[in-house]
Amino acid sequence: MITPAFDLSQEPDYLILSIRVPYTRTSDFDLYIDGTDLKFFAKPYFLRLTLPGRIIEDGREKAKFDIDKGLFTLWVPKETLGEHFEGLQMLTSLLAPKGSRSAKPLVEEVSTECSERVGDNEDEDEEDFDWQVEQEIYTEKSEEELSALQKYGFGNQRCGVFARLQKELSDVIDIKNPEGTSAAERRQARLEAEASAFSADHYLADLFEDGEIKGLLKFRPWWTKLSPSSEQEGESAVLFTDDEKEQLRKFTNRSYLLDKASRYQAWLSLVDILLAYTYEVRSTEGEHNVETPWTVRKLSGTLCWLETYSSLQEVLVSFGRRVLCYPLYRHFSLVSLAIHDTAKILHSGKACVLKCLLDIHKVFRENEPAYILNDLYITDYCIWIQRVKSKKVADLAATLEKATLQKNDLELEIDELEDAARIVAVEEDQQASKRASVSSDDSSSSSDSSSTSSDSSSESSSESEESEAEEDCTESKEGGGGGEMFKDNPPEPQPSSSVSPTPQAPTSFSAEKRREDALHSASEGSLRQLIQVLGERVAEELRISPDSSHKGARQPSSAATETEGTSGRSSGGTLLEPSPRRNPLLIVQTQEDPDDLEGDSIS
Repeated sequence: MITPAFDLSQEPDYLILSIRVPYTRTSDFDLYIDGTDLKFFAKPYFLRLTLPGRIIEDGREKAKFDIDKGLFTLWVPKETLGEHFEGLQMLTSLLAPKGSRSAKPLVEEVSTECSERVGDNEDEDEEDFDWQVEQEIYTEKSEEELSALQKYGFGNQRCGVFARLQKELSDVIDIKNPEGTSAAERRQARLEAEASAFSADHYLADLFEDGEIKGLLKFRPWWTKLSPSSEQEGESAVLFTDDEKEQLRKFTNRSYLLDKASRYQAWLSLVDILLAYTYEVRSTEGEHNVETPWTVRKLSGTLCWLETYSSLQEVLVSFGRRVLCYPLYRHFSLVSLAIHDTAKILHSGKACVLKCLLDIHKVFRENEPAYILNDLYITDYCIWIQRVKSKKVADLAATLEKATLQKNDLELEIDELEDAARIVAVEEDQQASKRASVSSDDSSSSSDSSSTSSDSSSESSSESEESEAEEDCTESKEGGGGGEMFKDNPPEPQPSSSVSPTPQAPTSFSAEKRREDALHSASEGSLRQLIQVLGERVAEELRISPDSSHKGARQPSSAATETEGTSGRSSGGTLLEPSPRRNPLLIVQTQEDPDDLEGDSIS
């Protein structure tokens, strides 16, 4: 017999059953209604449901069949008009036979499942298999040996699973020896691994360069867009896809006998798994990728370390530490928002929780090593959540909303790290501003100095030109003033063209003195007074030597010769010779005719 695809809905007075039965005869079907039992048969389909409320067969029932779609729709009256049937979307629990709710936990033969998985992989390439590998026969452990092993899985009801899966162990969980490691040892190893994995540079980079993270914080996942349910007050209307409904029908219905401590741990582990799921959905903006299986199991201490929690605060601290240690985006705001998202999912009702679990189940089912986590946790949660009371889910949501998580609770010294980073940032800004101000001052001072030097150079050049003009004027007056002018203001030597050039040190000396004194005493008097003072100083320093040969005269230097050669003036019959004191000049008369000298002076 084939279990058909079906869906349940309700009206105030009717229960509506939609069954997809293609390729069947419309005139050949049977319907059985008795209280909470409903059975439908149309060859080759058979459906048996255990309903959450009672229905009756009183002639008001009606049916419709769509041949094109192969859809059979049945309206069955409720025994109590206006009664609300809870959990009509929990298809797996509805398929359970009557009386199975109090059955003992289902015992499964693991070796059979392993053999089926091996049979499914027979079509793989045989070259990848090492036929010479050493084989060991697996022997079942006794009850005493199993009781000595550590428990894990949903409700801590599994043990010995990883003893047969050593190859897949490292790809699924981080713990090395789950069978021989106690819960306290797992927790200590987890905390040490998280402390070593924490990267201060990565955290600070996401803290100060949070452009992408701000976009993730604004993202609205699908559970924030749910509308309130018209059937269940306080819950949201959740619609399952055809694939999700098909998966619900495939689950084997089973019951779980959990003591109080195991139930409490099951609720806490459920919160831990949902926290990891909400972070992954937000970090990928609702689009799963190849890293999704790794992210979900890595952020959940339950899935990655087989952790068992004793309080809700421990769950939040564990999740917060792992978010700041492992994924791509490590920001505390994502931790806080994931807690808010999980509370929203729980507030939306167990149907919303079931949809999240089905999504996780699909992600792990399509990933080769992660399917083991479905067998250990997710499948059991998908079946168990359908049976729990909605009030417990709402109470858990209210408790989660009141819980708080601070950065110092994570024990990663985040506050100190952020304070140190901000201090360094402030110091760097101050140093950068100082360097900018210094560079601006240097540029302004260089521009001022360049303008000052240009002004001084232009001023000195203009003064030099004026002094040269005054010299020319003075010389012309001295040349026409007769012999008396020579006594007070001796003329500069004017060598004739027939005589070889002689040194004119007084000329260069007096010119240099004029420039220096002009620069220092420009503000004391006019230019003409300055020239008169210079003339008096030159008269004091110079003496006229008697008529003698110029044996003691110094040889002309190259610079003096060049200067003498370029001047167009005619020299008289005297040479200038430095005096023994304070660099005086000596006027030496050359061997020329005195008449010529007289004629020059007269002219």
